[in-house]
Amino acid sequence: MTSSVKPVLTGGCQCGAVRFALSAPPAKISICHCRMCQKASGAPFASFADIEHADFAWTKGKPATFRSSSIAERDFCRDCGTPLSYRLIDGPRIEIMTGAFDRPDRVVPTRQYGTESRLGWVVGVANLPSLTTLQNYGPEKLGGIVSRQHPDHD
Repeated sequence: MTSSVKPVLTGGCQCGAVRFALSAPPAKISICHCRMCQKASGAPFASFADIEHADFAWTKGKPATFRSSSIAERDFCRDCGTPLSYRLIDGPRIEIMTGAFDRPDRVVPTRQYGTESRLGWVVGVANLPSLTTLQNYGPEKLGGIVSRQHPDHD
């Protein structure tokens, strides 16, 4: 990605030490339920946007890397620990975790992988009772919280 191209999507880690930009939309967006992705994300599944290397750039900082298997590496922020990507070693693309985007609502998954490890309760999550953050904490407590999270923009 060249610096003269206006980014299509941006994002980064929780603390703001690592930021990235895309110059083209992702080729595909998926969810992976495999055990390795569950462990890497610390969640029941991971969600990724698949991007050609030519359409992607780290714009601030450089992530740390963990070689999670003989074929793949995962990038993360060494300061706050935010998982950022999955990529095949010497592969043509990088897969960015959708939660790391400034606008994760714009990267909607269209397929699932690793479904042999999908947790049975995942399919019913939308039907669970739910509260907004304001409802959960209340206005007094929520108003007193000081966030150290980087804003969802540069």
